[in-house]
Amino acid sequence: MNKSELVSAMSARSELTKKDSKAALDSILNAITKRLSEGDPVALAGFGTLSLSYHPAKAGRNPRTGKEIMIEGQNKVLFKSAKALKDALAK
Repeated sequence: MNKSELVSAMSARSELTKKDSKAALDSILNAITKRLSEGDPVALAGFGTLSLSYHPAKAGRNPRTGKEIMIEGQNKVLFKSAKALKDALAK
């Protein structure tokens, strides 16, 4: 499911128009992005928790030349699913 399909599904399940559903989804995604960028985890009851994990710099190799390079450290988003989501998917 992509973003436009999600907006359509939100619109079909609520009394919102597609335009309002898109605005609501954009607001939610912006709020989640802002909180994650501040280093705060985002917990959605029954769905899961999004958090940041820092991966430090490490040495790697260029596959074409074989030359060793340094890969910069970076933050990655982790998702830990809630028990309710795991149970729903197991059925």
